[in-house]
Amino acid sequence: MNYLVTGAAGFIGSTLCERLLKQGHTVRGIDCFTDYYARSLKEANLANLRDKDNFEFIKADVMSIDPNELLDGMEVAFHLAAQAGVRNSWGENFMVYTHNNVLTTQRLLESAKDSDLKRLVYASSSSVYGDTQDLPMNETGVCWPVSPYGVSKLAAEHLCGLYYKNFGVDTVSLRFFTVYGPRQRPDMAFHRFIRALIEGETIRLFGDGEQSRDFTFVDDIVAATISAATKPDAAGQVFNVGGGSRMSVNQVIAMLEEITGKSAKVERLGMAKGDVRETEADCSKARQILSYQSKVSLCQGLATETKWVQRNLKFLQDMVG
Repeated sequence: MNYLVTGAAGFIGSTLCERLLKQGHTVRGIDCFTDYYARSLKEANLANLRDKDNFEFIKADVMSIDPNELLDGMEVAFHLAAQAGVRNSWGENFMVYTHNNVLTTQRLLESAKDSDLKRLVYASSSSVYGDTQDLPMNETGVCWPVSPYGVSKLAAEHLCGLYYKNFGVDTVSLRFFTVYGPRQRPDMAFHRFIRALIEGETIRLFGDGEQSRDFTFVDDIVAATISAATKPDAAGQVFNVGGGSRMSVNQVIAMLEEITGKSAKVERLGMAKGDVRETEADCSKARQILSYQSKVSLCQGLATETKWVQRNLKFLQDMVG
């Protein structure tokens, strides 16, 4: 099949592209290299893709390119391009989030309704739920985001639903729960924790560490995303994709201490605005319709990411600092 992947140079996007190529598909990737983190890291993510005959890469903003040409010949679009990060989504920065998360989604959907695209799979986030105590989080539960980032992801979800109901654009939205693994963004907690432990630096921890998350390994996320492209009953639906590994941040740090053989030095900071206390995914719907089942335990996944950081430490130090 012919697949479009937006955000192809990112953490999840590049991993998805590699999996699709290994399965024998043709992939057209697009990325505009936003300055949220070092472009060199995204270029490294693409290193194993650029020389593949069945991979085409376009450096562009979805808002600046003809979306009809972008979708031309594509059967399924995986829309992963987005401005990430809860803490940076406040104030004037919100304009960046509306541009990259809301407007780009609407532009793709508007073009999709007049194309031969069979399905658009949208990468949403558990942030849409907000700080609910109704755990595990179910797709039928109330969504009340507590960050502008969460608002932008929920708005794009609603757009997918609107275009499905009004124009018949086949969309599926996946709510990813705290994704980690090799290539994880340098601002994300696990990446920062691992580097701090390896380098003997202090972990700067927001909150008391008792906040918990449902952590999901990137390979499981990719498997669910690919499955969402072809399941007929998934049309127009929203799905949670979690790892079934809900743990507190303090427990994660203890696990990383054991994996690295290092003792953590922790500086505790105030709770960040927009962060939620707990997340936990009810994935029963994804299991039933997408045949999704998380396969990588948190301990296995953390060990894999730690090895990746160790292998790439010099490069990360030079590029990120």
